[in-house]
Amino acid sequence: MFPIFFSGSTDPAEGAKPPLMLFNTLTRKKERFSPVRDDYVRMYNCGPTVYSYIHIGNLRAFVFADILRRTFLLNSYKVMQVMNITDVGHLVSDGDDGDDKMTLALKREGKALTLESMYELATFYKDSFIEDLDALNIKRPTVLPRASEHIAGDIAMVETLIEKQYAYRTSDGVYFDTARFSEYGKLGGIDTGGQRSGARVEVNHEKRNPIDFALWKRDENLGWESPWGRGFPGWHLECSAMALEYLGKEIDVHTGGIDLIGTHHNNEIAQSECATGKRFARYWMHNEFINIEGTKISKSLKNTISLKQLIEHGYNPLAYRYWLLTGHYRTKMNFSFTALDGSATALTRLHRFFVEKLRGAKGGVVDAQYGLQLLEALNDDLDTPKALSLIWKIVKDTTLNLKDKRVTLLHFDKALGLGLITLAKNEKVSVQLSVKTVSVDSLPEDIQEIIEEREKAREEKDWSLADELREKIASRGYAIEDSSEGPIVTPH
Repeated sequence: MFPIFFSGSTDPAEGAKPPLMLFNTLTRKKERFSPVRDDYVRMYNCGPTVYSYIHIGNLRAFVFADILRRTFLLNSYKVMQVMNITDVGHLVSDGDDGDDKMTLALKREGKALTLESMYELATFYKDSFIEDLDALNIKRPTVLPRASEHIAGDIAMVETLIEKQYAYRTSDGVYFDTARFSEYGKLGGIDTGGQRSGARVEVNHEKRNPIDFALWKRDENLGWESPWGRGFPGWHLECSAMALEYLGKEIDVHTGGIDLIGTHHNNEIAQSECATGKRFARYWMHNEFINIEGTKISKSLKNTISLKQLIEHGYNPLAYRYWLLTGHYRTKMNFSFTALDGSATALTRLHRFFVEKLRGAKGGVVDAQYGLQLLEALNDDLDTPKALSLIWKIVKDTTLNLKDKRVTLLHFDKALGLGLITLAKNEKVSVQLSVKTVSVDSLPEDIQEIIEEREKAREEKDWSLADELREKIASRGYAIEDSSEGPIVTPH
């Protein structure tokens, strides 16, 4: 898209690359990344269950996966990325009991309990999810397979596991025998002793062990035909079958949220490695939760916020991406609108600097030292906070000429996805941004008075009043952003 040339004597593309170190949940330490093939990465990301809108907590996993993919590309790897769409089989509990989430969604929305209605409902929420990916500048996966379109692969894997005596039939389906896999629970160091003796609530007395999990669940009213009766594949099975189909028997890296470690990902490992006789994934990577006021974001707690709601409230969706990158993917983050406001201000300042100061600075080369520092940051287990700090160092660096500064920032944007490349390609957007700001002195006197009152509230750290005054200003048709040079005002 933009040619990348390096200035100076140190060229990260010429043998000076720092090693790519990633934290592997399996070994619980940082390891030097080494794929099965030297130049090719096969990556699987656990995608959404499309029974409702995705909330901003869910979206952290996909921004994280996107940064990981961009880091692989920065290191000159080719990437095959698969992210599943779960549109059947995900039960409401890990204990193989309760309803399928898609079935509950059909009942919630008053739709017929048919596979056709389920597919239609899932398509609606899948499309909404893809809109969120695009809004957050997340690269679309190479393949985005739907679980409901891969039933044949699920059945074939179950047949293999039964043939190898890793699975057994019950009256309600087929289960994986965890006692047959001695390494069960190795991801995250799960102690399975208490669970095997019945520590987990047991509802199916046909299971040989409480932690045995469903590969196929019978449902005489809704589902697909199989050798074990009509029904659904297990949620865990779907990921293994799709990974096998698109990425082969051994993949390089598998990602997801930390909530998937204990059950879902251990189940994936067990069934995959027993079916193929190969190690399923070399590296397992997991992102932490996002909290609101110290509480995990959860649909069950009814404290969710969607990206669309943020957009409706006037936020650039990339402000949320920027905020996520201010924290390391393995650290918990506490969401607040005050924090989001800060990221929105920083992003606007960056965009405004790019279009107003660097608009005519065509050409140039990437500064080698900054290019190397970016690689060092992201190759240290995706240190995005450090990468962001380097952006502002570049902005303030008076020793860089404008041409080199522009292309260096574009190089950073290829890795971080903050929208500078879009601004560089779209001159109309650049013009619109560059003329939006209005001086405080040109505003009506009553609005100037509100701004002065808000500045005083901020000095006194009365954030509640400052937020109220921000909303008051917004009601008059103006957005206000805070910067070290004072308030920045733009008309809606």
